[in-house]
Amino acid sequence: MRGYRHSNFSCVDRTSPRRPPRRQVRSEDKAAASRAGVHTRMDQLFDRVGDVEASVTSIGADVAEMEPVTDDVKRWKLMGIGALGVTGIAAMALGVSFAEAIRRIVLVIIGKV
Repeated sequence: MRGYRHSNFSCVDRTSPRRPPRRQVRSEDKAAASRAGVHTRMDQLFDRVGDVEASVTSIGADVAEMEPVTDDVKRWKLMGIGALGVTGIAAMALGVSFAEAIRRIVLVIIGKV
């Protein structure tokens, strides 16, 4: 008894397969648009992650090339520090010797030898 209408009761089939209610169509459209937005953002995220992976790979190759140079610089630095230490000790010994020589000359001139 489709379409039969009684004063207090309606038998109209509101879920007929022919045409869904407007509210349902609108919510399905919103859901589809939302899913499309999520998929777009996921695609952008995948692209960005791919770019980061490529950058990390190239940086790893650059670091591998830099390691030998860094080791050489460290070695030179240690050798330089050692050379500075030896030079400093030699300068100190020379300075003490020079000071002692001047002290002796002054004492000879003054006559307190």
